[in-house]
Amino acid sequence: MSIKKWIFVISLLFSSSLFASPDIEHWITNNGARVYFVNAPELPMVDVNIVFNAGAARDGEYPGLAKLTNAMLDEGAADLDADAIADTFSSVGANYSASSERDMAVLSLRTLTEKKAFDTALNMFAEVIAKPSFPESSFLRIKQQLLTALQAEKQSPQSIATRTFFQKLYGQHPYSRMSVGDTVSVEKINLDDLKAFYQQYYVAKNAVVVIVGDVSKQQANEMATTLTKNLKSGNTAPELPAVTPLTKQQQVVLPFPSSQTTIMMGQIGMSRDDPDYFPLYVGNHILGGSGLVSMLSDEIREKRGLTYGVYSYFSPMQKAGPYVFGLQTRNDQTEEALHVLKDTLNAYIKNGPTEAQLKAAKQNITGGFALRVDSNSKIADYLSMIGFYGLPLDYLDSFNDKVNAVTVADIKDAFKRRVHADKMLTVLVGGETK
Repeated sequence: MSIKKWIFVISLLFSSSLFASPDIEHWITNNGARVYFVNAPELPMVDVNIVFNAGAARDGEYPGLAKLTNAMLDEGAADLDADAIADTFSSVGANYSASSERDMAVLSLRTLTEKKAFDTALNMFAEVIAKPSFPESSFLRIKQQLLTALQAEKQSPQSIATRTFFQKLYGQHPYSRMSVGDTVSVEKINLDDLKAFYQQYYVAKNAVVVIVGDVSKQQANEMATTLTKNLKSGNTAPELPAVTPLTKQQQVVLPFPSSQTTIMMGQIGMSRDDPDYFPLYVGNHILGGSGLVSMLSDEIREKRGLTYGVYSYFSPMQKAGPYVFGLQTRNDQTEEALHVLKDTLNAYIKNGPTEAQLKAAKQNITGGFALRVDSNSKIADYLSMIGFYGLPLDYLDSFNDKVNAVTVADIKDAFKRRVHADKMLTVLVGGETK
């Protein structure tokens, strides 16, 4: 078969019309953990995510606490130290990872389903989740690493802009905090703080268990039980407060010794369950979310050469996440680039996209959707989102249909109601060439 024919066949396989989303099964364990399972027998392996409502939004008076707690879980469990835990996973070819962001903390495992490897990896994973020992030597090392990272952040204009942007946009709301915390807070955190955080938030009722791989539903049920049986039942994390939108335009200028200025502009955006999700998502894809073919890229990069790249994106969370615009430009071009950015946004809010732009965006989004769920780990990440945010089980099935249902009128209506160009926060970092 010729190369052209192969390309044609592959494109057909990945077309939205032939894409079949995975069959998701859902249940709740005896102690309250929510389980989401997809049988994927194509490869003899399984991916597991355990998602806790234990991100930086739960830090309280100690920003950085959630991240430190998450990083410490595999440093010691029961009577094993970090080396023994790592050796156990690697001896059977299993991969363990952990991460912590604003909304959630995630623990992940990938292992073969061959019995010895599977049992060894799963039991070790269960120990890490339910029996962390929080060794002091590891705590001091990881704490110092975090403090070093915070110092390095001061040399990054993008990091400075991002931290300032969230602080000014969210004020006293928990979302104002960076997941890495700040130097003053991290210095104060001690082991007792970590243990208390773990006891409150790493509990079954605050957990979503995701299993994707070559296991039956019965095996998945047994896995979920093994992983959560030693967790306290506990309670779900309390609901976060509502986010207060900006009431007026704000601009913050932070001098930095660089030849370029980093620009971040934005406002409060939307939550994961927002009724305007699809019009805003598709609309932003056209405006600034589609890379070099976006309207912002065309106006700022292609026509005027003011930047190498410009972007915009919604970051939906439990409560309304930010709507962010960003670019870097030469110091002497900052005013012009910002002016074009605002003009393009204003024109888009007023006029919306063309039918041709909307058609191209839909083809781009739906045509690439199959590639975003073409592995067990990617499916597991989608299930984690579905479970954590309480999205419908048919989310993957209906995604392309909902994208295709969006009209130009829907986008114009949503952007006029939800995006306020006269109430944007703008952060500029740069302006000093020495």
